[in-house]
Amino acid sequence: MSNQAPAAERPATFREVFGSAEYRALYSSAAASWFGDYLAKAAVTALVYQSTDSVAASAAAFATSYLPWVVGGPLLAAVAERYRYRGVMVTCDLIRMVLIALVAIEGMPVPLMIGLLFLVALANPPAQAARSAVLPLVLTGDRLVVGLSLNQSTSQAAQVVGYMAGAALAPFYPRLALMIDALTFGFSALVLRLGLRDRPPAMPEAYRTHLLHETAEGYRLVFGTRVLRAIAVIVFAGMLFAIVPEGLAAAWAADLAGQGDNRGLFQGLIMVANPVGWIMGGLLIGRLVPPETRRRMIRVFAVLAPLTLVPAVANPPVVGVVLMAAVCGFCMGSQLPAANGLFVQVLPNGFRARAFGVMQSGMQVLQGLAVLVTGLLADMFPLYAVVGVWSAGGVVLLTLAGLQWPRPQEIRMAVDAAAAANATGSAALAPGTANNHRPDRQAAPSAGPAPDDSSADANAAHA
Repeated sequence: MSNQAPAAERPATFREVFGSAEYRALYSSAAASWFGDYLAKAAVTALVYQSTDSVAASAAAFATSYLPWVVGGPLLAAVAERYRYRGVMVTCDLIRMVLIALVAIEGMPVPLMIGLLFLVALANPPAQAARSAVLPLVLTGDRLVVGLSLNQSTSQAAQVVGYMAGAALAPFYPRLALMIDALTFGFSALVLRLGLRDRPPAMPEAYRTHLLHETAEGYRLVFGTRVLRAIAVIVFAGMLFAIVPEGLAAAWAADLAGQGDNRGLFQGLIMVANPVGWIMGGLLIGRLVPPETRRRMIRVFAVLAPLTLVPAVANPPVVGVVLMAAVCGFCMGSQLPAANGLFVQVLPNGFRARAFGVMQSGMQVLQGLAVLVTGLLADMFPLYAVVGVWSAGGVVLLTLAGLQWPRPQEIRMAVDAAAAANATGSAALAPGTANNHRPDRQAAPSAGPAPDDSSADANAAHA
């Protein structure tokens, strides 16, 4: 008799996830792009500062990549559902490759450089939305959750390595770093073109209305569906607190170092601690904990994340700050893949890119708002006290959010209803999936049947 647990009761393995050739293409292209992006951010910041001696101009160049998500992320993400996902990703990669190569040209005026960087950033929402929407078509069941954990951990690792490599190259060869970034986009486009199936658009032309109307439908779906709304509230609330150590790292390091020479070292340790924790949480919990247990632990880790930062009120030394940031990152890395996996399992295929735009824009805005507010408060009160009290408020907020979490039976019904709708080729929500929301027109059909998978044990991973 086999001693393997039933697929629905055990976590998927890395072998099962990487058994999908399409996932390997998505993963390798994303990993290369993430590394290139963080490498380029460090290089651009240094290049602009070298050209202008202006901290404000350098900060503006860094912040440009976030601007499209703030001013029009959901709208740009909605574009991805009108076209073939593979075509959207490949086109955006090629556009970014060319534009980044232009930024690397010697003697490029800084205003033009920042303008080109903004155009590069405009391609991020549709590309990332298409990638997010196609992943559930490539990985199903618990393979999807483990795949999300791998993506998240790899993104955090790419941030650490990319920033370190960029910081090393920036003082001497900033344009070389930009050319490497351009090459990563070219590599990504090639891998996606050769390794990803060409699926039809999630929203065929016959179902299109107006882009603004379609974007609004994404908001109505996310916030009008009980299960999706509960996940969105938990994720958004967590973003208000988990980002604080990283966002205030420079000032916190200055307070801890005083007049010493360790300010840069302390800042680096604080900033790296959070992503390292994310990596560990995503890989360990995603791989070792059964699917149902992971789902039940979403609320627990959501509350633990800000709770780990409350001891900041005691003004701990740098070792304590680094430890708090790492444990907070671990909690977020343990929670988010399960929350994201549940989120996409409840979504109809034809809404995945738009819902991604809603979530990503909300996270970007709230993270920026959290850093801004806590930074302003830290100008009036001791920074350590601000972080501790702010995080205590997070414990209360996330506890209240957890009380509104749907019952397990309600979650199962929502997942089953979405799966049934997708299986019949319709993205319309079945009764029970969205108790408070019905699209005002027939939604787009799904982006096609689930792909074939050559992995011998692929079916064993389906929840």
